[in-house]
Amino acid sequence: MSGSDVPDQLGSDLRQLVSMASRILGAADQGDFIWGHASARDPDDRGAWIKQSGWGLTEVTPERVHLVARNGQLLEGDGPLHIEFPIHTEIYAARPDVGGVVHAHSPHAVALAAAGVELRPVSHAATLFVPPAVPRFTETADLIRTPELGAAVAATLGSANAVFLVNHGIVAVGPDVQTATVTALLLETAAEQQLRTLAFGGTPTWSDDGEALAKRDRIYHPRALRSVWDHLVRQL
Repeated sequence: MSGSDVPDQLGSDLRQLVSMASRILGAADQGDFIWGHASARDPDDRGAWIKQSGWGLTEVTPERVHLVARNGQLLEGDGPLHIEFPIHTEIYAARPDVGGVVHAHSPHAVALAAAGVELRPVSHAATLFVPPAVPRFTETADLIRTPELGAAVAATLGSANAVFLVNHGIVAVGPDVQTATVTALLLETAAEQQLRTLAFGGTPTWSDDGEALAKRDRIYHPRALRSVWDHLVRQL
């Protein structure tokens, strides 16, 4: 491979990864008709590799993934832009450690956040996120359609791996799109398990901070999260 071929190969690989992440999210019922999106950071920091608008997550092929700059310019590929691309580009600008972003309208996570209930480690899955509490973005429940709103989401996210967009959806991040995808799915799992627990009434219990953090290190270390991704790929 010549040096001039490297960018094209990287773009092809990222298109494939974003396509796979999208299909995994769709297979897990994280699709909301044509809404929701996953992205990967461009290795040259030109922007976000993200699916074209108008396609459901299960329909995303590598050819339907394009590169969008922070200013909204389409740099590679074609097709209409998602209006919420600033979620991705502004998080990449604010968090150099983030290589993948997922935004989904995860039904149980939306319900839990709208109820004003903090996520608690009633399950293994929740220990990936708490402690501390999952941040809550409440500036608007409308679409994150401007750089200013995207930056506000990034500021609320802070150093966390996920944020509730209250009455809207969730954003999950990771060092790569594979980790961000698994993180988004685990947040929905944790929210669903907590809502089921609360539905039974009684006196719910959960792990204390020390146990939750120990479980996070033991269960959800990077190698395990990558193994979950590999498992999800095999399911497709």
